[in-house]
Amino acid sequence: MDDITPISELKSTIKQFCEARNWDQFHDPKELAIGISTEANELLDIFRFKNRSQMLEQLKDPKTREAISSELADVFYFILRFSQMNNIDLSEALARKMEINEIKYPINKAHGNNAKSTEYID
Repeated sequence: MDDITPISELKSTIKQFCEARNWDQFHDPKELAIGISTEANELLDIFRFKNRSQMLEQLKDPKTREAISSELADVFYFILRFSQMNNIDLSEALARKMEINEIKYPINKAHGNNAKSTEYID
């Protein structure tokens, strides 16, 4: 469905869900940012103390994969809700960020290198 579902449709679904429950009053920027962080940490907890091999096995296990998908969906929900409540165009924001990243991480320095851009040695 990723190939056919516009972000605007996902935002609309989240908006309708929350408005039907009168949750706008609870969804200020701070609370939504906390939600993003909390759910991202729940996703991270699944992988805690696991090596690469164990993580790859987790992704093969249907039960664990479902838990991972669920936590990822929770993160996505809060990102969509934050952007919907605060009129942030995610596609535009990502496009701008990628333009910045193209400058910060030029291929000749970043290729095969996981250092921060501030750590590059000229």
